[in-house]
Amino acid sequence: MKQNTSMLQNQPHRHYGITSPISLAPPKDIDYIHTQKLVEAMESFGVFEDEEELNHRLVVLCKLNNLVKEWIFELGESKNLPPSVVENVGGRIFTFGSYRLGVHTKGADIDALCVAPRHVERSDFFQSFFEKLKHQEEIKNLRAVEDAYVPVVKFEFDGIEIDLVFARLPVQTVSDNLDLRDDSRLRSLDIRCIRSLNGCRVTDEILHLVPNKENFQLTLRAIKLWAKRRGIYSNMLGFLGGVSWAMLVARTCQLHPNALASTLVNKFFLIFSKWEWPNPVLLKQPEENNLNLPVWDPRVNPSDRYHVMPIITPAYPQQNSTYNVSTSTRAVVVEELKHGLAVTNEILQGKSDWPKLFEKPNFFQKYKHYIVLTASTYTEEHHLEWVGLVESKIRVLVGNLERNEFINIAHVNPQSFPGNQEYCKQ
Repeated sequence: MKQNTSMLQNQPHRHYGITSPISLAPPKDIDYIHTQKLVEAMESFGVFEDEEELNHRLVVLCKLNNLVKEWIFELGESKNLPPSVVENVGGRIFTFGSYRLGVHTKGADIDALCVAPRHVERSDFFQSFFEKLKHQEEIKNLRAVEDAYVPVVKFEFDGIEIDLVFARLPVQTVSDNLDLRDDSRLRSLDIRCIRSLNGCRVTDEILHLVPNKENFQLTLRAIKLWAKRRGIYSNMLGFLGGVSWAMLVARTCQLHPNALASTLVNKFFLIFSKWEWPNPVLLKQPEENNLNLPVWDPRVNPSDRYHVMPIITPAYPQQNSTYNVSTSTRAVVVEELKHGLAVTNEILQGKSDWPKLFEKPNFFQKYKHYIVLTASTYTEEHHLEWVGLVESKIRVLVGNLERNEFINIAHVNPQSFPGNQEYCKQ
């Protein structure tokens, strides 16, 4: 361990982020112990997948990748491309989100992107590829959401849920070593393709901007578990989603490049409980280029000035991943960050243990007044869709409540509860 420490100190330090690090201190022996205890505490929540489950995901992704290549090849033939071209059309699957970041939990879905060459149209993806998926025995619950902000095909492949988006590149061949981080890939693309590529580009950029992937991944797993347990993990309801938590953890890692997860979790709470919002969190300086896509910039876009907790994606075109956050949801998050700091300080002083960080709060003892929102339908088939629509409008209700001078805070509980069917029938 001593040898590792001296090696760390002698290494030339690559500079990560837009400022120099707060501390280059190497880990102490006690940090390894605290981190091991953190891992043990997280294991009981089903955070880690075993080897068998991980391998099953790889097999499913490999099968999906082969289906994509096969479909693109067949489409090339049916569109009468020259045989020499058809042989080399390629095409492939990329993953993004929590799976690509290496922080997915047991049973989590996989976000994936299908990249196809120019002879494949978006309509082909939603028609002929959809049909091809329909005929696979291992695929169930297949549905397309073509009118979404990022159009997607959802399905379950041998027990694993997959959300698959599509991008068509203006090239003859999509090779297996294609690098999506290259900005020039976005030139003359359809806006839906740019949005589809964005998930991958942001995820890859985050991984590229952290000093130590393993420490980043373990810290992010801890923070995601904490945020879910504390009821502040939901982009739709105005809290923070997975990519926002990932960027905050990545910024913490940049500022403490040699720290282990136990220290990073504590520093995360320290940095962001004291952060002076609405100053934005950036992982790198936004780069200029001539593609003229809309980017987050409060100097240019008046609407960006109203964002109360900006966390900016590191890949062009830069966006604020937390545009849904309101003054109320920010207040709830900041209060939780302060609580997290107090608890982790106690843990690192030996006065408490990691399970305390993951205790659920009692939402129903916190306030004097509550509003119950009931979403009910007459039939089972319409229920999921209706509940989804109502849920997507809750932050509009929160915004309206916040504008009432007699309301100090409107705090949504992201957990939903099954309703009373008898009550709904009345």
